[in-house]
Amino acid sequence: MSQIKQYKVTEPWLKTSCGLGEAPFWDKKSNTLRFLDIIKKQLHVVNLNEGPSSHKTIDLPFSIGCTANIEGNDDEFIFGGKDGYGIANKKTGEPRYIKKFWSDEEVQSGRAHRSRSNDGSVDSHGRFYVGTMNDPTIVGEPGPEGVLFRLDPDLSLHRIKEPVTIPNGMSWTLDNKTMYITDSPTGKIEAYDYNVNTGKIELTAGRPFFECPIEGGVPDGHCQDAQGFFWVALFGTSKVVRVSPAGDIVAEITLPTRCVTCPGICGEDLYITSAAEEDPDKYPESAKLQGATFKVPIGVTAAPINEFKMSAKA
Repeated sequence: MSQIKQYKVTEPWLKTSCGLGEAPFWDKKSNTLRFLDIIKKQLHVVNLNEGPSSHKTIDLPFSIGCTANIEGNDDEFIFGGKDGYGIANKKTGEPRYIKKFWSDEEVQSGRAHRSRSNDGSVDSHGRFYVGTMNDPTIVGEPGPEGVLFRLDPDLSLHRIKEPVTIPNGMSWTLDNKTMYITDSPTGKIEAYDYNVNTGKIELTAGRPFFECPIEGGVPDGHCQDAQGFFWVALFGTSKVVRVSPAGDIVAEITLPTRCVTCPGICGEDLYITSAAEEDPDKYPESAKLQGATFKVPIGVTAAPINEFKMSAKA
């Protein structure tokens, strides 16, 4: 087995103190990084030409879990929010829903109230997958009540996979034949055959791709680089690992806080969000930089960043 490349980060790039930092996204055209704090209901924006001094925090009326750009629309982005899919202004963050997740019956039963969006990703045909989960601020420990939704360019909504518990990183192989889906409590990333022309996932034929090797850790968000390797945040371990297409760890980043949540590639740098330390009394050093955002030069660019291809009027 070849030697695992090691990176060590000791200082944050940005002291953000997020409750639950998530979903770092590179807007290449404006060279802007945006990411979210799901718990504090905030959007963070940084102009990478100017660096951390340009950091701006925008308060949101509800939690947003993930975002994507919209093809042909430089002014807005699409998001997975508390109750459904929506569109927000890039400058002001002002959001509006365009498609709600839940039926009237699910709203009346309380399911909508106790749920929120978590992670999501867009496939190469412009379909936006978003996973929902129980909101821990409402129910405590999440149960298996989450759903993986898909919004198509014509704004039709599809329920793809349920139940899931904490849906996280989603991606596709560079040839688009395999989709990877993370359900964090299982400790695994699963691989599924994928038909990119129809968006059909062979859910009955899931197979393990990667399992967190560190006791007490779980795979959280991940991103893919241009070489087809995956950068996976291992929540609760202070680690982000680079995983080969064969599922082997080939590089490891060690950070100064345990609750790392999601990596995102901007240029040839990896930006990593984190969350509040879950046990600050036991891990006081981790708590010092809880919720901070980190930057690591990795020398490789991102896989193509797909945009939502909206064909219907919202």
